[in-house]
Amino acid sequence: MLIGLPKEIKNHEYRVGLTPASVRELTSHGHQVLVQSGAGAAIGLTDAQYQAAGATLAATPAEVFAAADMIVKVKEPQPQECAMLRPGQILYTYLHLAPDPEQTAALVKSGAVCIAYETITGPGGGLPLLAPMSEVAGRMAVQAGAAHLEKSKGGMGILLGGVPGVPAAQVTILGAGVVGTHALQMAVGMGAQVTVLDKNVDRLRQLDLVFGNRIHTVYSSAQSVDDAVLAADLVVGGVLIPGAAAPKLVTRAMIARMKKGAVVVDVAIDQGGCFETSHATTHAEPTFEVDGVVHYCVANMPGAVARTSTFALNNATIGHAVALADKGWREALKDNPHLKNGLNVCAGQVTYAAVANDLGYSYVNPDQLLG
Repeated sequence: MLIGLPKEIKNHEYRVGLTPASVRELTSHGHQVLVQSGAGAAIGLTDAQYQAAGATLAATPAEVFAAADMIVKVKEPQPQECAMLRPGQILYTYLHLAPDPEQTAALVKSGAVCIAYETITGPGGGLPLLAPMSEVAGRMAVQAGAAHLEKSKGGMGILLGGVPGVPAAQVTILGAGVVGTHALQMAVGMGAQVTVLDKNVDRLRQLDLVFGNRIHTVYSSAQSVDDAVLAADLVVGGVLIPGAAAPKLVTRAMIARMKKGAVVVDVAIDQGGCFETSHATTHAEPTFEVDGVVHYCVANMPGAVARTSTFALNNATIGHAVALADKGWREALKDNPHLKNGLNVCAGQVTYAAVANDLGYSYVNPDQLLG
């Protein structure tokens, strides 16, 4: 199979879908890899390294899309990239379709086989291709929140960990999954007073065993979310319903009652966000203010630490990339039900139920298209 690696074009996106080591893995299986020149240059992955791993270089994204049987990316394809996809071509990347009707319509129109990292499941449960970026985003959420609590960034002028004689900031974390757990680790490490909310009592019990009286664990309800958000200086939203739009846990009315100069970081923004006041921002202009509350809603947070994120992502994605290349998409999906869960759009049909439900498409079971 000929695998194509285009350079990412989303605002301030420096990650890359394949490292030279991943290219070598594919070429060692007898596949060809066509890499757009400069694809990894921003994070120190040179064209020479890709060539040494067995790749061929292309000057433009159009050459990559035209030649490749499978396109491997990081972020969802932008409109000009969707226009270059063709029927039967495999697209293997993050998609986050539920809050993005325009992209979904473009992928349906393309006829391509679109496999989303974020809905591929793992044998032990969870979402193993989403997890590494959730780990990065969870840790970054506290860094970003701490920075934007500074007065010069629009915050109320609070040091997250306080100092002796002055209380530390109050941090509320919505969701105790991968994002929430990594945000929790960072916030505790920086000395904040931390409350974490979730509906999974077993998960709260696990966190309580690890962190003890350094954190407060609270069962998530409308009342407890309201109380914790209003008490907070920093709120991190890390809730997820796989493949579907994120639930709006924090209403506009709650935002209006928060402390002025407080900060909210919406890590769920890729799936539409869990704050009613959220809209996606970029690393170029990461924040906006609503009712005196600073909102940080960058849709590709891990892109800011692109080198770390690229290697973490490739560790999770390369195994399935090799399987897709070795077997073709039909056999690879037949052989692995977890990979099959990644199929969101195929041959003009929406094949992931949550996306179909959220966007008003007829759902087609992937098995009907596998032959």
